[in-house]
Amino acid sequence: MYQPPHFPEDDLDTQHALIRAHPLGLLVTAGAGGLMANAVPFLVDRDGPPLGTLRAHVARANPQWQAIRDGAEVLVVFQGAETYVTPSWYRTKAETGKVVPTWNYAIVQVRGAATIVEDPAWLRAQIEALTDHQEGRRTQPWLVGDAPEPFLAAQIRGIVGIEIAISAIEGKWKVSQNRPEADRDGVVRGLNAEGVAPEMAELVRRYGARQAR
Repeated sequence: MYQPPHFPEDDLDTQHALIRAHPLGLLVTAGAGGLMANAVPFLVDRDGPPLGTLRAHVARANPQWQAIRDGAEVLVVFQGAETYVTPSWYRTKAETGKVVPTWNYAIVQVRGAATIVEDPAWLRAQIEALTDHQEGRRTQPWLVGDAPEPFLAAQIRGIVGIEIAISAIEGKWKVSQNRPEADRDGVVRGLNAEGVAPEMAELVRRYGARQAR
């Protein structure tokens, strides 16, 4: 991933937090049929390798799992907050006019060897953990056990687990750190005034404060 000096985010806890907040990753594989990419919800754990482990499942009918059956390396991309940034928000526009539009974003890329898991107990635990992660914020969360056991058993037979031992992880937080403080303040005000991307407004404010230290 292209990494200008302002934008790398190397803190593992911050990278994992983005994955937990935006768990729908783009799973990219290269098999005999060429490149394939599918959006898949993942869980990340700190257990196992020093950088952690990703776990997910795909439909057995999805041919992508065949491409990684023998432990092939995969790439998973997690997209966090993102938004267009107009140069009209910059003070520099009024001062010099030497500004152009850009796009702010936070993103994490993960690489590692993937293992296929077909054990029903593992699959049951994975879908329970994934469901609990999403349902836990609801007043009356749905539980996997709410569904009839024969139905669940049939559903589990129709999926394949994927476990990825993370060997490399990169974070890139492109959140206006390369702009002067007045321009960053303008981005925050502009995003807040237009009521868009509040998560990005907070990132610009927080990472800008780091630059000022």
